[in-house]
Amino acid sequence: MEKIQEFSRIKFRIKDAVYEGIVMPRTLYEDEDHFTVKLNNGYNIGVEKGKIEILEIEPPKVSSEQPYEKGFESTGPKILILGTGGTISSKVDYRTGAVKPAFTASQIVDMVPELKNLASISVKTIMNELSENMQPSNWTLMAREVYNAFKDGYEGVVIAHGTDTMHYSASALSFAIENPSGPVVFVGSQRSSDRPSSDAATNLLGAAIFAAKSHSPGVYVAMHASMDDDIIAIHKGVKVRKNHTSRRDAFKSINAKPFAHVDVKNLQIKFSEKKTEVEEPMNIYEKFSERAALLKFYPGISEKLLSSIFNKELFDAITIEGTGLGHVSRKAFPYIKDYINKGGFVGMTSQCIWGSVRLTVYETGRDLLSMGVIPLEDMLSEVALVKSMWVIGNGLDLKATMPKNLRGEISERREAL
Repeated sequence: MEKIQEFSRIKFRIKDAVYEGIVMPRTLYEDEDHFTVKLNNGYNIGVEKGKIEILEIEPPKVSSEQPYEKGFESTGPKILILGTGGTISSKVDYRTGAVKPAFTASQIVDMVPELKNLASISVKTIMNELSENMQPSNWTLMAREVYNAFKDGYEGVVIAHGTDTMHYSASALSFAIENPSGPVVFVGSQRSSDRPSSDAATNLLGAAIFAAKSHSPGVYVAMHASMDDDIIAIHKGVKVRKNHTSRRDAFKSINAKPFAHVDVKNLQIKFSEKKTEVEEPMNIYEKFSERAALLKFYPGISEKLLSSIFNKELFDAITIEGTGLGHVSRKAFPYIKDYINKGGFVGMTSQCIWGSVRLTVYETGRDLLSMGVIPLEDMLSEVALVKSMWVIGNGLDLKATMPKNLRGEISERREAL
């Protein structure tokens, strides 16, 4: 039997049944006589070479030495898929059960053949990091790649990313790229791409459909809308967070409706609001500073912690995730007041998922206002942190810029959703 390469597409017969799928990478201790095939229905099947009849083999595509590897060429719009790592780019080591980064962007594309008729797709792996390892320098790299892609004529960009910090990265690129020329769609998966129950292929297809067909400039996150496999929700990058550790529909828009929904079976997009029109030129402000911190207030918070966080020598901006409408205990007052008097910025968000801070309702809030704490309305605490890192990195004024609605991070109208 001829050698079967990883990511070859094969058609084979076992007894009277015919199967077709992609040959998956071999796990650490998988012997040479067996291999795994991801079938067209998404399920994996273990195969013993001596017991099958090979009917057809399509070898894997050879990666180009050009900056962008060609995935599928068609007459459709030019779409770039950037690989950064995460579960969507990972496989399970079945010896240990661990999920490890393993697949390149081009290999992921090969596993979703529906993309062939959707667009002219190029792929590029720019890093291979699990999302907990992402740093502000990674955001800068992603922003530059996206900016250059639009300058090179791409009409949409999809970024395959780990889910745990994907909303941080989506927020970062929302601020870093002003007036993007097309949609930038982050996409991940809750289960690795080589598992039969993986949501990777459906999420990627939904993201690509939106990138190719929506004509909606902006930064978004594309993930399952529910536990079903037919609808992908498109969330604005500054209004989304991960709300569940493992469910397919872990990502939800907060204080907003999803921007759109993609029906992956019918290749249709249903918008929840008016599409964005870009009239100004695209710009990039891709610098981020680490002189910002996020503090989650809790009862009994240590004064040692407060004194170390509210330290102007270390941080220029502190986002507090306060209780309810935006409160902290009086124990924190001296540290906050001293920090602001030394030139530090303090912004207030809420630990509540929905709603907005209001520092004028109770005495505690009014005292914080008098010290100079800035209420950040319904801005998510993660978004506020990223925004402050971006404001400092690009030399903008914190007090003037943080409460200003730049990318839709503050809701103009708040509804009970």
